[in-house]
Amino acid sequence: MRIIDAHMHYFDVDGFKMLAQEAGHENTAACWQQICEENNIVFSVAMGNSYEPNPRFGGVTPRVINLAAPFNCEHFNQPANMGYCLGVESDMMTVQNAEKTAQEFEYYLSHDKHCVGIKFYMGYNNVYLNDPRHQPLFELAKQYQVPVAMHSGETANHHGKLKYAHPLTVDDAATEHPDVKFVICHIGNPWIPDAIVTAAKDENVYIDLSGMLEGKISDTFLQEQAGYFEYLRMWMQYLNNWEKFLYGSDWPLVNIPDNIRVLKSLVPEKYQDLFFYQNALQVYSRIKDCLPAATK
Repeated sequence: MRIIDAHMHYFDVDGFKMLAQEAGHENTAACWQQICEENNIVFSVAMGNSYEPNPRFGGVTPRVINLAAPFNCEHFNQPANMGYCLGVESDMMTVQNAEKTAQEFEYYLSHDKHCVGIKFYMGYNNVYLNDPRHQPLFELAKQYQVPVAMHSGETANHHGKLKYAHPLTVDDAATEHPDVKFVICHIGNPWIPDAIVTAAKDENVYIDLSGMLEGKISDTFLQEQAGYFEYLRMWMQYLNNWEKFLYGSDWPLVNIPDNIRVLKSLVPEKYQDLFFYQNALQVYSRIKDCLPAATK
């Protein structure tokens, strides 16, 4: 079974090193490539975490990917089997600098086919997704036909406010920008029904299941949380549109074989190729231009 991991991280930071160890691996480029080979992950989409310090156009620079070396568009450091989303620092943006910020993002979108999307960190940034300052970025997503991914649900720290990360807030942006695809990351957990109803209403809204698990997953844990996974399965079946769901891991936070095994159990077998592979190609459409011919 071919897999595209539509949501992972490629970021050299102490917290990720510790979480990787707890999940039974290392937060290194070599380890990730080994994991890809062992689990037939033919492509992955890294969320931009690292800060690009040097603006080119006077706007707020995007967050990019960085594991072991500084990233820039002239000397790419990500592997050939990896794309990335440009991360948005919404708290630093204003209506006044929004157009120049869009220019900063366009530089990457226009120079690198591996730049496959734009990621908003709602809940970490205290701004709603459909804030006016984001409008030039939505227009950019439309122009380059890349999706907008949004963090939704609980956060890993206490600095932001959860109201900005509620999945229902995607509806405003998706309704006003019908030509842009939106991805609700983490299925809005714990607001799962709200994420589902948004995806049911809006044709241009999708859901990834990254971040549902952390560390190594024991049978005891699965038994203790059986009610939760049955609840999750129920709402996925309620939507009953398997073209809406994307596989994601949130690596290095989780053990990949465990994550694949558990999420596989939530998706009927006849839809697993959609979930693990085909849907990512449709949503992150630039991946098609990055895949080796043998994997297409």
